[in-house]
Amino acid sequence: MHVSKDELEPTVFGEYEGRQVDAGEMRIAFESMPAHFPPDESPFKGLPDDRCQCDHWGYLFKGSFRVTYPDGTEEVVHAGEAYHLRPGHFVQTIEPGELIEISPVGEHDRTMATIARNLGLVAS
Repeated sequence: MHVSKDELEPTVFGEYEGRQVDAGEMRIAFESMPAHFPPDESPFKGLPDDRCQCDHWGYLFKGSFRVTYPDGTEEVVHAGEAYHLRPGHFVQTIEPGELIEISPVGEHDRTMATIARNLGLVAS
C-alpha cells in the first residue's frame, strides 16, 4: 500500500486540515494545524479523563506542540522529532504544525466520534 497526501480527501475545520488512509488496523494521518489548536480540552469531553485515549506514533515536520497527561507529565515535541503519545494525553500546538501520525483504527474512530459530537459535526 502506498498513497500520496494529495490523493486523500481533506477534512477541514477552521485552519485545521487532516487527510487519512487506513492500512489494515492502523490509520495514517497527515495533519496541519494552526497555533494553539485546539484552544482547550472541550472537544475531548466524554472520553476517560476528558483526554485522548488513543496511542499515536508520529513525526513532526513543522512547528511544535505541548503534550500533557493527568499525572502532570508534560512534554514539548519540536519539528524534526518522532514521538509516541500514550493514552490519556492532551495535545495543543504551540506554533503552527505539520505532521504524519499513525494510530490504531478502532480507538481513533472512537476518539474522533466523540470529538465530532462535541464540535457539533454530527447529531448526538
